[in-house]
Amino acid sequence: MKMITTLALATMMTVPAFAQDTTVIGVSIPAATHGWAGGMNFHAREAIERLEETYPQLDFVLATASDPGKQVSDVEDMMATRNIDALVILPFESDPLTGPVAAVADSGAWVTVVDRGLAVEGIEDLYVAGDNPGFGRVSGEFFVSQMPEGGNIVALRGIPTSIDNERVAGFEAAIEGSGIEILDMEHGNWNRDDSFEVMQDFLSKHADIDAVWASDDDMAIGALAAIEAAGRTDEMWVLGGAGMKEMIARVRDGDTIVPADVTYPPAMIATAIELTALNFVSSAPVSGDFIIGSVLITQDNAERFYFPESPF
Repeated sequence: MKMITTLALATMMTVPAFAQDTTVIGVSIPAATHGWAGGMNFHAREAIERLEETYPQLDFVLATASDPGKQVSDVEDMMATRNIDALVILPFESDPLTGPVAAVADSGAWVTVVDRGLAVEGIEDLYVAGDNPGFGRVSGEFFVSQMPEGGNIVALRGIPTSIDNERVAGFEAAIEGSGIEILDMEHGNWNRDDSFEVMQDFLSKHADIDAVWASDDDMAIGALAAIEAAGRTDEMWVLGGAGMKEMIARVRDGDTIVPADVTYPPAMIATAIELTALNFVSSAPVSGDFIIGSVLITQDNAERFYFPESPF
């Protein structure tokens, strides 16, 4: 997979952690409320287990949260009771977590933010994410290629976050001037049930829908269920994203209602944890941005992205 990196090249001035006392690294992530998050939780635990075995001087504290309030409490507890030296966080939502994460940074701890950026720039030392503008752009370009005469589409957004805004902006820029009209756009919250309800609403309001940008595989599954229940599978196709193995299998097998997918790997959390650990066990510079590019998955290349043993 193509990697786009802009890692800062400043010289490290600290003594490596192997000459110091135990370094405590907090990891705060959303609970496995949907498929992508389930994959993220799997990769986070795997990375922590591997790194603790490799570096005995590192101690990890992992907390998962089912809502922003719980995540705020988790972060505050890590500071108060564990005196963390670093925090790796994938914010449940951007706004509620900005203040608590800023407090961690103000304490002198290293901060790595993953995927969903904070509401204020410059708080974190390291940012690891997929290419969200690129995710939207690749998706939009596929729509343009499949709809050369234009047409009517509906779109499902994720949870209100900076990355959702970036994806939508990239998508809208890619289809501008193509004749593709977005009839409706609502938040499906990266959730199957919410997306099922949103898609039901779209179907009741719009008689002529040519395609659906679900922008996430879990939301695509919810949208597909609503389309099937309404008996309208022959009227439209759906593009999700993130590379869920079930969706990639449908692309690989030539399912016409799921013609493609776009990558956004949940294993990026492992990348973030490993880079954060590297800051404490070596003199390698790791501050800055590490951005993982998005790739269009079609029937021609789907086999490369299909991993049957993956949790996602």
